[in-house]
Amino acid sequence: MKKSLVLAMAMALGVTASAYAANPFSDVPAGHWAYDSINKLAAAGVIEGYGDSTFGGDKLMTRYEMAQIVAKAMAKGANVDKLAAEFADELDNLGVRVANLEKKADNVKITGNIRYNYADYDEDGYATGLRSRIWVKGQINDDWSYTGMLQNVQNLKDNAGNEDTKFQRAYVDGKIGGLAVEAGRLPLNLVDGNLYDTRADGIVASYGKDVKVTGFYAKPTDQGKALNSAKLDPMYDLKASVEFDNVYGAKVDAKFGVVAATAGYTVFQDGTLTTEGKFMGVDQKDVKELDDNKIWNAGVAFDLAKDLNLSANYMKSSEKYLTNDDDAIVVGLSYAGAKAAKEGSFGVYGKYYDQARSTVVTHTMNGAYGNHGFKGYMIGANYTFAKNIVGAVEYYDLEDKLDDSDMKTLWSQLVFTF
Repeated sequence: MKKSLVLAMAMALGVTASAYAANPFSDVPAGHWAYDSINKLAAAGVIEGYGDSTFGGDKLMTRYEMAQIVAKAMAKGANVDKLAAEFADELDNLGVRVANLEKKADNVKITGNIRYNYADYDEDGYATGLRSRIWVKGQINDDWSYTGMLQNVQNLKDNAGNEDTKFQRAYVDGKIGGLAVEAGRLPLNLVDGNLYDTRADGIVASYGKDVKVTGFYAKPTDQGKALNSAKLDPMYDLKASVEFDNVYGAKVDAKFGVVAATAGYTVFQDGTLTTEGKFMGVDQKDVKELDDNKIWNAGVAFDLAKDLNLSANYMKSSEKYLTNDDDAIVVGLSYAGAKAAKEGSFGVYGKYYDQARSTVVTHTMNGAYGNHGFKGYMIGANYTFAKNIVGAVEYYDLEDKLDDSDMKTLWSQLVFTF
C-alpha cells in the first residue's frame, strides 16, 4: 500500500498519532513511518495483513484487495469518496453500494426528446410540427431535487419559420417527513388526463404508497382556449371557450393486487365562458362569469391478463355548459406498450368517451374534440423501431354533443429520445 493511501485512509478514520499497546504486524516496527496509521487501521478492522502476523507493505496489491479495504473503511463511516470513485467497478462487483458517490457523480442530468407529428382532421385540414424538449434534473440534497424543461415548437405547415420556445417546467420535489411534495410549474394530470393534462403553477402533496392521499392547489395554464367552431343555431357561427383562474382538490389512490382504484374531488374556480362569432354577419362576443365547477370522480383499473388492462373512469360535474349534460364516462383497454429502451416492443390501445363539456378543461387526447362535449372512440398503436426511437398512430372518431357534427382525426408521431 502506498504511503499516501495509508495516510489518507487513516486520516479519514480520524487517526491521530496515538499508539496502541499491541503491535499486530511483525514487519512494521515501532519506528516505522506508518506505524501509528497501520496500527489504527488494524484496530478498526480495516486491514488484516496476510494472516502470518505480517503486513506485507512491500507487496503489490490487486485492485480487488484495495477495494475490500475501501469497502471496510466506508462501513466504518470514513469519507473516502475519491478512493470509492477509483474503485467503483470493483466495489460494485463486491456488492457495495456507493449511493452518496453516485448522487454526486450524477448531480445534474440532461435528457431530451424530439417529436415529429402529423394530424389529419378530415375535412378541417391538417397540422404538422416539430417539438423539441430539453430536461434538466439537479439533485439539491438527499431529499430534494429540481426539474426544469425547455420546449420549442415549430409549425411546419406554412414553412414560415413559426416557432415558440417556452420554459415549460420549473419545480422542486422532495420530502417533508413522510409527505412527498412538488412545488412550482409542474405537470398536473387529473382523472387520467380526461379532465386536465398539462402544466400548472402550484403545489402537490401526497402521503402513502399502496393507499396514497394527494392534495393540490394550482393555477391552470394552457387551457385549450377556443377549439373547433360549431353552430349553436343556423344563424350563428360561434366559438366557445371556458377558462379558470385556480384549481384545487384531493384524491385517494389504492392498489389491491391486480386492481387499482381512485376517487377524487376537484374544484375549478373563477371561471369565464367566452362565446365569439357572427349573427347575421355581425360580430358578436359575450363573456360570462361562471360558478365554481365542482367535479367528483371515481375510477378502477385491473389486469385481465398479462399486459392486458381494462380501465373505467366516471365524472360528475356541478355545472352544465352549452348542453344539458354534466357527467362523463371513459372506458379504456390496452395491451402492453412500446418501451423506448426495448427495440421491437409495441402496444395497442383504445378508448370510448362520452364527456360533457363541463368535464373537460384540457384533455390529454391528440384528436380534435370540440367545445360542446363529445362522444365516440379512439384506437391506437405504438412501436419501438430502434432503441429510443418510438412511433405511434391514433385514430379518433368523435361526435359533438350539441350539433352532432363529426370530428375525425388521424394522428401520428415519431419520437427520438436522448
